Amino acid sequence: MKAGRPVSASIFLENMNFWGRHGVLPEERKLGGPFRVEMELDVDAPARYSDRINETADYRILFSRTRALVERRHFRTLEALASAVADAVMKVKRVRGVRVKVTKLAPPLGTGTTSAVQIREGTLVK
Repeated sequence: MKAGRPVSASIFLENMNFWGRHGVLPEERKLGGPFRVEMELDVDAPARYSDRINETADYRILFSRTRALVERRHFRTLEALASAVADAVMKVKRVRGVRVKVTKLAPPLGTGTTSAVQIREGTLVK
């Protein structure tokens, strides 16, 4: 760590694609559909100077927690899903803030339409 310098970093996890059963319509909850999750994390990251994996947020944990929520849980709204992801990610060691964007890639709104929600927690609340 450099004396007097902040040891934060932004981590971006993008294009995480999953199959989930989220929505208000019965067919959405039965058949499911594709979802994309993207996030920006503000992390306490002395690893930027030390190059030690235990001094940053573990990407594998972030990904696996996100995947479990999208693929195994069922939410009626994208807001609830994005909030659950943000809450789970905020519990990961060294994470100080998160911006989570959840996109429903094929909502029942018309061909080519997507819908999305973005949630901010911690230091990324603006």
